Amino acid sequence: MDSRLKAFERLLNIMDDLREKCPWDSEQTIDSLRTLTIEEMYELSDAIVKKDMQEIKKELGDLMLHLIFYSKIGSETNDFDIEDVLNTISDKLVYRHPHIYSKVKVKNAAEVADNWEELKLKEKGGNDCVLCGIPNNLPAMIKANRIQDKARGVGFDWDIKEQVWDKINEELGELKEEVRVDDQDKIEAEFGDMLFSVINAARLYGINPENALERTNRKFISRFNYLESKTIKKGKSLKNMSLAEMEKIWQEAKKFD
Repeated sequence: MDSRLKAFERLLNIMDDLREKCPWDSEQTIDSLRTLTIEEMYELSDAIVKKDMQEIKKELGDLMLHLIFYSKIGSETNDFDIEDVLNTISDKLVYRHPHIYSKVKVKNAAEVADNWEELKLKEKGGNDCVLCGIPNNLPAMIKANRIQDKARGVGFDWDIKEQVWDKINEELGELKEEVRVDDQDKIEAEFGDMLFSVINAARLYGINPENALERTNRKFISRFNYLESKTIKKGKSLKNMSLAEMEKIWQEAKKFD
């Protein structure tokens, strides 16, 4: 037996044992696992950002366990089992990659993505809308990126990507005007419009906005921790320091980015 299949079979057998013999595992439901699965996804995401390959391997295992767990519960209710899950995704991949499994020709990855969206609509008889299928509970930044990417797939996009900067400047001007008027509701709306445009720019220039922002988050944390530690070593408190004093140390921290 292929070693990969043997390892997969081992996990399936362990899941059977846990479901039958472990008090905790035996009482879990699809609903009870949901929040745990979300937590595992964030832990995997964190490991990927850190580029910690050993941790990625570990977190992929944790996530795989959850996939097997859901499939086991599905088999107990006669709704689906792991074979159904694997065949469903295999069928989807074959159907949505006609450039691999049929005679369709593509020039680049963008055409592959466009074909994917077109085939996805055809799967549902063409009655589905372009933006349908985007989960409502996605984090707002990821959701905005998906909305824009799907719109691009049907041609709703800038002819020249540099045009997005005019849109950002336009939205910034509208935001400044609402700040001047001091209408909180409209300020929030304009902030949203500006952020949406910035996310659009990131997409156009091949930048994942979620990754970019998280990179800045981690950079800020690193610099702020340096600022705090240097302050403590000097026997001072951040609350008692001037902004100029903090800025001087902040500039030192940049050397360690």
